[in-house]
Amino acid sequence: MNQSVEPSYALVLKKDCPTCALIEPVIAELVKAMAGALTVYVQDDPSFPAAVANPIDDRSLEFSYKNNIEFVPTLINLTADSEARIYGWDKQQWREFTGLSALGEGLVDFKPGCGSKTQDPGMDEVLALRFDSGILQARQVELAESEDVMEACYERGWTDGLPVVPPTPIRVIRMLSGSDRSPSEIIGNVPPDYRPCSIEKIAINAVMAGAKPEYFPAIIAAAEAALLDKFCMHGLLCTTYFSSPVVIINGPASRQIGMNSGVNALGQGNRANATIGRSLQLLIRNVGGGVPGGIDRATMGNPGKYTYCFAEDESDADWPTLAMDRGFDRDQSVVSLFAGDGLTPILDQQSRTAESLAKSMAASLRGVAHVKLFGIADAILIVCPEHRRLLKDSGWSKADLKAALFDELMTSGHEIVRGASDMAEGMPEKFKDKLLNKFRDDGLHIVSTGGTAGMFSAIIGGWVASGERGSQLVSKRFSTSGDENE
Repeated sequence: MNQSVEPSYALVLKKDCPTCALIEPVIAELVKAMAGALTVYVQDDPSFPAAVANPIDDRSLEFSYKNNIEFVPTLINLTADSEARIYGWDKQQWREFTGLSALGEGLVDFKPGCGSKTQDPGMDEVLALRFDSGILQARQVELAESEDVMEACYERGWTDGLPVVPPTPIRVIRMLSGSDRSPSEIIGNVPPDYRPCSIEKIAINAVMAGAKPEYFPAIIAAAEAALLDKFCMHGLLCTTYFSSPVVIINGPASRQIGMNSGVNALGQGNRANATIGRSLQLLIRNVGGGVPGGIDRATMGNPGKYTYCFAEDESDADWPTLAMDRGFDRDQSVVSLFAGDGLTPILDQQSRTAESLAKSMAASLRGVAHVKLFGIADAILIVCPEHRRLLKDSGWSKADLKAALFDELMTSGHEIVRGASDMAEGMPEKFKDKLLNKFRDDGLHIVSTGGTAGMFSAIIGGWVASGERGSQLVSKRFSTSGDENE
């Protein structure tokens, strides 16, 4: 080769690779022909290969990680206009790449390489933590040797009353791997303290909640939805009412991450359901400062303040999902947030017509907040699969049900004003001669979830500051493929 223009090469090997062992004679040829222009890096045993006097010990994998080595052997031309590299052993390719026409004479023509040690399970996160010094920005808390890590989380006020997973740097990096978003990206300020919230801080709280990296895009979307002005997270924290964020997930992502939309969908037992909702609650507490007894002034609260998250049953193609009601397509993954309180059952095992079932559901919906308070609280009606089947057998669509409920819930003001029916609570006297509906125009939302046995639907009543003056249902599209932004 012409020494005045000789390029520089790097060769990455590991002894525990049959292909690397095979090409030891080739390495000897390269060392001789390149006269010092070849640098050899060895991932596992710096005594290999014998033909190289002083190979660089890359057992730390620093060079391999920083140069994105995925296979060994990898030969890199470091001075090419656009860095060029080849993998494994292909005699003709190596000859063309190096300009050595007789390279590897006597060896087989082709043999694939092996995986780089950087590709060993769990190594990507370990190496990112080791060599990407700026990837994590959050303050690291050092514990005394005698401190119990679980008790330390309680003592520092990081928990919701239940144990949390300690957010070690490696766990946080693994969580971050579930998204392509930059850890330093700020999504907004979390109330009530309005502290800046980065993707990294969301990851920290997702770890603490026990979430898996594949849930992370949904968790980010839930956090972004909670910061929308229409959701009014600050007001929801300050209220003395029962309400807290309810997270509803639609689309293919709910099935990809194994969410429960069937038996016990609003109960315990499913990791995705439990930890996505909990991640949001911990974020509000630990980043925003929303602590019970502080800014959180709920008189009673509700168990949903630990976690309140479920997926919609989308098995019936004729039943539009909540996300579709909000303008999204069935094949889009969407997180919706609703300011809701506990779950109220609707038991109707006797109705055999859609008309009867609609009347039954409407009667139950009148009890949201109070039977004599209209237009102040939104609601979610959860239709179970058996009731959904009854409606379909009657020829009713979801839109038909919603229209029937609207009609059934129209009420003369004189029946619900203060003092009527000997109850002091009720609507102000000015509504006495008006016709009122229980819910504002966009105040009743219908979803479907649950097991296929049991004619039990349910209601999630809304915050009594629903609507334009308070909280509205909000939705955020996301993707599990890395593009979480709508």
